[in-house]
Amino acid sequence: MIEVKNISKSFGSLQVLEDVSLDVHRGEKLAIIGRSGSGKSVLMKHLVGLLKPDDGHVYVDGEDLCCISYEELRALRKRFGVLFQGGALFDSMSSFENIAFPLRYFSSITDAEINERVQECLDLVRLSDVGPKRPSELSGGMRKRVALARSISMEPKYILYDEPTSGLDPETSNTINDLINHLADELNVTSVLVTHDMHSVLDVADRVAFLHGQDLEWVGPVQELHTCANQHLNSFVKASEYTIGSPSPAQSS
Repeated sequence: MIEVKNISKSFGSLQVLEDVSLDVHRGEKLAIIGRSGSGKSVLMKHLVGLLKPDDGHVYVDGEDLCCISYEELRALRKRFGVLFQGGALFDSMSSFENIAFPLRYFSSITDAEINERVQECLDLVRLSDVGPKRPSELSGGMRKRVALARSISMEPKYILYDEPTSGLDPETSNTINDLINHLADELNVTSVLVTHDMHSVLDVADRVAFLHGQDLEWVGPVQELHTCANQHLNSFVKASEYTIGSPSPAQSS
């Protein structure tokens, strides 16, 4: 379980988060949504200790990230897999070597075990035969899936997704959403998605956390997105629906 307790974060004079509290429950798929600049990615970086709050605390499985040593933080991060927005693959390495990278540097398993684990991860993201190929030889969606395979290589307890469908066409986005659901079930992991893609939210999330301004304004089941009383969330969801293909007010009149 991850517990965010009353965290605030500023960058210079810019206040990004103010007194934000949020629990991430074991095994759930939580989507963090909000307008651009609302602090979604900043909040996600606090979950894995990439940022430290100015005030407040973040607990992972009872450990306070604000109070542990750097060595303890490095060990704790092995419980996390992260799918970065751009994939963050090494262009000079094959897909196989990209996935093997964390295993070589952060585990003590043998080369034979690394080979087996990499192939398992490729199979899980349904790209069994792309190991020899470099990122430049793959489509955008395939690069995301290789990056996803790397994020699960260390058998994480938590997977963080930063805009997992950004820049992808609708069909490929659906493939990524399907994989997120599949991995959550197959690996019994806790998933946190930072996204502005409402298709992903509706296809994947169990619960939704909505950031507006510097505040966490609403948290609830995905089924309540269209019936909640929060005006800012209602406006965000309505605008998103128009963006993803619903008729505009003028077209529907």
